[in-house]
Amino acid sequence: MDYPAGKQEIVAQARKNNAPQDVITAIEGGFSDRTYRSAADVSTEFGKVR
Repeated sequence: MDYPAGKQEIVAQARKNNAPQDVITAIEGGFSDRTYRSAADVSTEFGKVR
């Protein structure tokens, strides 16, 4: 994954890597439309929505 990345790029990467549908749903519904600068940013956001 290349950073910075937006929510749609993260969703696309999750689909590419065959992430479970509940993970994709969590990203689509819970992530904000901001720019994520690193994997740590994504991990922090994911922890908020799960």
